[in-house]
Amino acid sequence: MVKLRAIRLRLRYAGSFKPIAPMKTNSLPARNKGFTLVEMLVVITIIVILAGLSIGGFSYVTHKQAVAQAEVQIKWLDHALEDYKLDNGDYPPAGTSNSLYLLLYWTPASTTPPGKIYIPELNPTDNKQGWIDGTGAAVKIVDPWGAEYIYRLGSDVDAKNPDFDIVSKGKDGIEGTADDLRN
Repeated sequence: MVKLRAIRLRLRYAGSFKPIAPMKTNSLPARNKGFTLVEMLVVITIIVILAGLSIGGFSYVTHKQAVAQAEVQIKWLDHALEDYKLDNGDYPPAGTSNSLYLLLYWTPASTTPPGKIYIPELNPTDNKQGWIDGTGAAVKIVDPWGAEYIYRLGSDVDAKNPDFDIVSKGKDGIEGTADDLRN
């Protein structure tokens, strides 16, 4: 009886059985390798945004560094002028930064004894700190933005120093604006 039943089942389901396919290990649909255009655009957009942020930050840092350097240079010039007054009894006459350079660093070879060098960093052969522009007798003392420092004797612009003023025109190069630096 068991044999008969097995034969009937075989006949009844003979056409409906299909061979079982081996099961796939990856349940995701197959796709081509590589990146889509949308993925590439997203990556490029992220890179551009990060580059913009870093350039903006770098610009801010370099501006702050230039302001700090100008403040230090103005303090050095201020101290050198005070030393000059102690040695000579009065401040040097007002004029261009070239005349100020000649008084604070340059000494003619013919002077005996040679004059005092008030700021050694003004050496034209070793301008590592970028203080000076030019060569020979045409040297100017310049701020970090390349503009000539302004030296005025006896002018009190903002009541900080009644004896003299040293002014950097700042980043915009125009005197009298908010970015000017002075002693």
